[in-house]
Amino acid sequence: MIAFLTRKIVYSATILVGVAALVFFLFQGMGDPARIAMGQTGDPKTLKNIQREMYLIDDNGNPISKGKQFLLYLNDLSPISVHDRLEIEQKQLSGFFWGEQRVFALKIPYLRRSYQSKRPVTSLLKDALPGTLILTITALFMAVLVGIPLGMMAAIKQHSWIDRLSLFLGTLGISAPSFFVGICVIYLFGFVWNEWTGLPIAGNWYAIDDSGKSVLTLKHLILPACTLGIRPLSIIVQLTRSSVLDVLQQDYIRTARSKGLSNARIYFRHALPNALNPVITAVTGWFAELLAGAFFIEYIFGWQGVGKLTVDGLEKLDYPVVMGSVMLAATLFILVNLLADWLQARMDPRIRSDH
Repeated sequence: MIAFLTRKIVYSATILVGVAALVFFLFQGMGDPARIAMGQTGDPKTLKNIQREMYLIDDNGNPISKGKQFLLYLNDLSPISVHDRLEIEQKQLSGFFWGEQRVFALKIPYLRRSYQSKRPVTSLLKDALPGTLILTITALFMAVLVGIPLGMMAAIKQHSWIDRLSLFLGTLGISAPSFFVGICVIYLFGFVWNEWTGLPIAGNWYAIDDSGKSVLTLKHLILPACTLGIRPLSIIVQLTRSSVLDVLQQDYIRTARSKGLSNARIYFRHALPNALNPVITAVTGWFAELLAGAFFIEYIFGWQGVGKLTVDGLEKLDYPVVMGSVMLAATLFILVNLLADWLQARMDPRIRSDH
């Protein structure tokens, strides 16, 4: 198991370096970042200080090559890195440091500063991440909670009206883009049926109570979570149905029937656990899809999260915020995949031996 996880971690780290390279070079050439950060006003001395802080020029004013800029960017991103003492103070790095002038650091990744607010991107993402996680996890939980029983029922009642209805709704849910579904949900539940539902079409994920504490506002969560969860729900229903149908044709199911076991025991003790592997893979894969879909859903519903922060950053040409958001999404996706690989390896030892 240790060797299996080690290979997965090394592979994941390689992917993160590739994502960092793609993000870094993708935003090169999209205007002068120093001038964007400085704004419309500023003197040449201020411009040079900003260029030096962004690793665009060295201490002597000479341009730094793109390759070296990328290596310096990786050094900022990496939790294991080397920095100067002055650099640690200027960037306000947090972590553990060993050394005098050149310091070996075990730190929180540094995502640089926002061009607009001048705040560390890490701080901005820390404030926005809870909203995105609440929205994404709620949508995924709803999709799993409804999708697996519905797919199981469709497989058990194959060719019945339940089966046909689940297939129709599943196809409809997969075909409709999230932003289109969001507009329809806003129109129907926010305007047409608002007198009965009482659900707001926009709002933050928390409110401040009388004591000054932040409390979760569920009424603002219902519409965006349902909208975001429709597509994974459709996938889970169809995947669970096909997987259960395949398992029910296996020899050990026929053996269980011949022993006189009840249908409930056969379905839930023998069939469902063996049919969940592809469903687990789909759920973890859809976590990344939900993070991407959350960008549009958050913007449509005015939900304060990483997605809305990223869209606002794109509108304002705030590239450090956008780059930091992409790296955060990639890291979360990889961590969830590692968790899924571990769970699958625990459930099926053949996976460990195959890798």
